[in-house]
Amino acid sequence: MEGVIDSITRELLTRQPGFDWTVTEFVRVVDARLPPRVFHKHCPELARPDVATPSGVPVHLQLLGADPPALAANARQALELGAVSLDLNFGCPAKLVNRHDGGASLLRDPRRVEAAVAAVSSAVGDAIPVTAKIRLGFSDRLRALECALAAENGGARQLVVHGRTRDEGYRPPAHWEWIGRIHRRLRIPVVANGDIWTLEDYWKARTLSGCRDVMLGRGALADPWLAARIRHWLATGERLGETPWQARAAILADFAALQRNTLPDRVVTSLIKQWLNHMRARDAEAARRFASLKRLTRLDELLLGLQADAGAAQPARDEATGDEPARALRERA
Repeated sequence: MEGVIDSITRELLTRQPGFDWTVTEFVRVVDARLPPRVFHKHCPELARPDVATPSGVPVHLQLLGADPPALAANARQALELGAVSLDLNFGCPAKLVNRHDGGASLLRDPRRVEAAVAAVSSAVGDAIPVTAKIRLGFSDRLRALECALAAENGGARQLVVHGRTRDEGYRPPAHWEWIGRIHRRLRIPVVANGDIWTLEDYWKARTLSGCRDVMLGRGALADPWLAARIRHWLATGERLGETPWQARAAILADFAALQRNTLPDRVVTSLIKQWLNHMRARDAEAARRFASLKRLTRLDELLLGLQADAGAAQPARDEATGDEPARALRERA
């Protein structure tokens, strides 16, 4: 999610109840202790006493790197700056990151995963939790369980597993049943991730993986009310109606208003198109708007196009009668 989930996006996505915690974009660690400004750039919430979004959802700082001493030094730096949790990224599939020995590249050798986690865990001790995120492997799934156990043995207190290998990228499907194999073997909590776009996807991912919790990435951008939809369903057995275009347009307008305080309009225009691009694959009106507005270069013109016919609508509620997954949720939750 590099370049997508910044502090403003975190603020907007957590305004509705649903998320238990959020994670920053990764801080890239190479071979040196980074200055405080780098951490504050990625995690402005460090300036808040609770290190949380304005709505109170905790923000976990993520590190990406391969050198244990450098990771340890930066873990101590993050701790001194007030971080409440550290997450280690072994899941990034980006070619540039992997070429420079970061992210999913470490999944080729579980020993390196364990060494990295152990270095960070030792650096912060019991002061704050250390968690990790992996994929099911680099080119294949043969070492998926080894890598998961390596993270646990290194001291990770929780593991997020994306249900694909690095080479599979984001091509569907996500193999939630493979996450289940890991979940059954680990003592620490395992969180399922990958291809969770709807309530039905959530329930399938939870059922096949056996995991109690899921992590949302692209799905939360595609539907900013997805986390709230899941939370409401679990609590009440009711379905929230589909997120209307008016609500989508409103969050994009809020995003622009906050971003243009510090960024040039041309950059904000590009960021809005990037978010709208995530929405369009799962929403017909978002796809139509993207097609008609994607060539606009002026921010105000783009906002007018987004907000045409927009109101203050929110997702509607209706009873989930007759919906088998909803009944299952009521029975099992």
